[in-house]
Amino acid sequence: MNKIKANKVYILSGPAGVGKSTTSKELAKKLAKSSYISGDYISHMHINGKKPWESREEVTLIWDNILSLTKNFLRYGNDVVVDYVSFPQEVRWLKENLKGLNVEVIYAVLWTDIETLIKRDKLREPENRMGERCLILFDEFLESELEEKHFLNTSNNSTLDIPHVINEIMNNPKYKII
Repeated sequence: MNKIKANKVYILSGPAGVGKSTTSKELAKKLAKSSYISGDYISHMHINGKKPWESREEVTLIWDNILSLTKNFLRYGNDVVVDYVSFPQEVRWLKENLKGLNVEVIYAVLWTDIETLIKRDKLREPENRMGERCLILFDEFLESELEEKHFLNTSNNSTLDIPHVINEIMNNPKYKII
């Protein structure tokens, strides 16, 4: 009996400055039929909304929208790449709400040392720098109940290493949420 291949939902997370967006976009391009969801883009859609780190309600709205888009893309046979600061409880919630669909959820938290994080943030255009927010997120990830296996260290990587990072995310079963 042939088993129908599951679609995949890749969630790439980590503090600002680790390469989530760059890696996520390249991953989406590598997949045969895929969709890219930027949590940041979704958060900016709510014109009068608060910053997600200032409002639990705002975070809930963003995740409800990510879920709706993910389901829509899956229904049309797409693999989905979610690019957003995602903590374990949000990933578990998304997986639970995708139950009943033929889907594998892959969760990788791109990581770097604090010095590299600060250096990368300073390379951004001034209006896109996150400053202290990078450090706060760094600490929040360390304090979360995130399993060590989901961290993917990118400290020594450059943009030339993105294909290797993507290969690791796609092929290492340790990132799969069971």
